Amino acid sequence: MSKTDNVKGYDNTNINWYPGHMAKAKRMMQDNIKLIDVVIEILDARIPYSSKNPDIDDMAKGKSRILLLNKADMADPKKTEIWKKYYEEKGFYVNAVNSKNGTGVKATSEIIKKACAEKIERDRKKRILNRPLRAMIAGIPNSGKSTFINSYAGKAVTKTGNKPGVTVGKQWIRLSKDVELLDTPGILWPKFEDRQTGLHIAFIGSINDDILYPEDMAYELIKILKEQYPGVLNERYGSKSGDEGDEIKELIEDSSDPVEILEKIGKIRGCLKKGASVDLLKTSKLLIDDFRSLKLGRITLENP
Repeated sequence: MSKTDNVKGYDNTNINWYPGHMAKAKRMMQDNIKLIDVVIEILDARIPYSSKNPDIDDMAKGKSRILLLNKADMADPKKTEIWKKYYEEKGFYVNAVNSKNGTGVKATSEIIKKACAEKIERDRKKRILNRPLRAMIAGIPNSGKSTFINSYAGKAVTKTGNKPGVTVGKQWIRLSKDVELLDTPGILWPKFEDRQTGLHIAFIGSINDDILYPEDMAYELIKILKEQYPGVLNERYGSKSGDEGDEIKELIEDSSDPVEILEKIGKIRGCLKKGASVDLLKTSKLLIDDFRSLKLGRITLENP
């Protein structure tokens, strides 16, 4: 699987969104990488492939690397374990974390020490003692980077939000006597050659929803859910009240056409325009919001 593969979709145009502040943030990271012992990249556990920025691989060559699968509470736990092993086999130190409740976060200190073991030993031989390890933390927008840092530090040291672009500049944070952390703004790469990667990033809210077509996103999400989580749409949307108040079960997924499936969801949920036609835009937003709010369950959209 490659992020430059061509993927057919309902709209074959590529998603291309790279604001000037991201180019500036990337230059800042490149300027500071020489000061860093280890690079920690925050991935979204629901899209462990698409949320991994290839530009960071280029910048961090020769550095120790840690990948944190954040928001693991929202992802399929079985798939999270598969992804963890996948990246470990590629030479990364990997851990699954839930930054909101702190699960897995405190283990980061020991992981940093393991990743920097050679650096620590070199310093010891040179009689350099008590020099804190310097880690750069990076990730795409809305990956939960600031929430992770605050959880790790045990206090609010950065701003957090559920929209991309909350962190706008670099800042050094002293986490302990052993670790200093360079926080950086969330950045994407200049162009998603693979349209599916762009859509996956959009699903988790790392791209501003205003620049995308929710209907296209909904069609792609329906395809993924039908393939990887068959029955989940029937479970969530496949019932309605009949004329006499009895519950009527409807098979949402009995069609191979995502447009038809979305229309069924819209009818059942009452997302209608004047004249009783389905409001596909409203229905699309409903489906995407249900995915983001865990109403469809713990779902990982990608397999290694």
